Amino acid sequence: MTEIDWDAENILKINNDMDSFSSSVIDESKMDFLRNKIEPWLTAIFQSEHFSLLTGTGLTAALAFLAEVPSQGMGRIDFDCNKDNIKEWSEKSAVELGRGNANIEDDFRCALELLHGLKILKHVDAAILEKEINTKLSLFIRNVIKTESEFLNSTKFNEVLGILKSFLISFSSRTATRERTNIFTTNYDRFIEIGLDSAGILTIDRFIGKIKPIFRTTKLELDYHYNPPGIRGEPRYVEGVIKFTKLHGSIDWKFESNTISKIPLEFGVKEDTPLIPENPKDFSVIYPNSSKGIDTAYFPYSELFRDFSSAVCRPNSVIVTYGYGFGDSHINRVIGDMLTLPSTHLVIISYDTASGRIKKFYDSVNPAQVTLIIGNHIGSIEPLVKNYLPKAAIDRIQERFVRNLEKRGITNQKNPADSGDSQDK
Repeated sequence: MTEIDWDAENILKINNDMDSFSSSVIDESKMDFLRNKIEPWLTAIFQSEHFSLLTGTGLTAALAFLAEVPSQGMGRIDFDCNKDNIKEWSEKSAVELGRGNANIEDDFRCALELLHGLKILKHVDAAILEKEINTKLSLFIRNVIKTESEFLNSTKFNEVLGILKSFLISFSSRTATRERTNIFTTNYDRFIEIGLDSAGILTIDRFIGKIKPIFRTTKLELDYHYNPPGIRGEPRYVEGVIKFTKLHGSIDWKFESNTISKIPLEFGVKEDTPLIPENPKDFSVIYPNSSKGIDTAYFPYSELFRDFSSAVCRPNSVIVTYGYGFGDSHINRVIGDMLTLPSTHLVIISYDTASGRIKKFYDSVNPAQVTLIIGNHIGSIEPLVKNYLPKAAIDRIQERFVRNLEKRGITNQKNPADSGDSQDK
């Protein structure tokens, strides 16, 4: 099998077929060639028995880029208290844990670990560091909210929202006999939520209630069904429903009386909203410790990651990652466990190789179970949605269309579904 050129601008691997190419060679014939390889393969993948999507910060970055607004990234932060110690330990632990370059989560994690030690020692720096952590965490939350606000007020909002809706509809469109799509995200923002709401896709998560949704530790296998008129038997699934899990929490989750509830924080609200208290630890369930297994042992993360592992670690399961840089070892471990089952498959869609982390993970698993769609063209959300993702909600029509053409002896007529015109906007 040909070796993968990890330095190429675009990398495509489907089964044992590999193609590496530069963006400069992308013309209409090349796009047709790629479309004929990628779209049928993903169409089959998306109808697997168990199907999941995992998104990371790359999704938010892509949408913000298209909307021409800045995105709250995962870059480093500097603490004034014990600055050198926190920075050095963050960098060292990030390398040891295989994350590569340290980011904001490593800085917060190390600062929190140091804070616990200072409190045990009753050191005078404990109060200083705790105040600084709260200040910087509050700033981080407000920057996430600011990104949402600028996205909502962008002149390209409707255009980019349409791309996001088409992206989500492609993943949520499943035949009635298939299990619901599971969407997991490590993001704290609500870009996926606004896309789901705008597309009319119903979500099933662990929150129960309308006025004040409460997080439930007991996972109830609820779903949406209907009884077709004049048909007896088991009820059918309602179309356009997904199961949704935010693995690292959300900016609109709040600790209150030993429970977690959602607060009415509108998408696009100004970052100076009074709904954000001075002490963010009492407000948002943001857990920046993404490096060790113990990070998922506490409420509510044990429940969230139990949902993740139970959803993907099953025979005939497929998980698609988009914008996820494989920097979270606890998530990588679950995906690695999934791939020990020969009938499972992983599809990695990414704009780049995430500083080599994707290659490192790829080398640790069975290559035959991995599809790679990486690059500044095929991994970019706009051309991906317009050219390569399966078109949504047309399977039955397309099948009948092809059968009718075959009955008439017409085999070379272009299928209108291939043009993308029938994709929901």
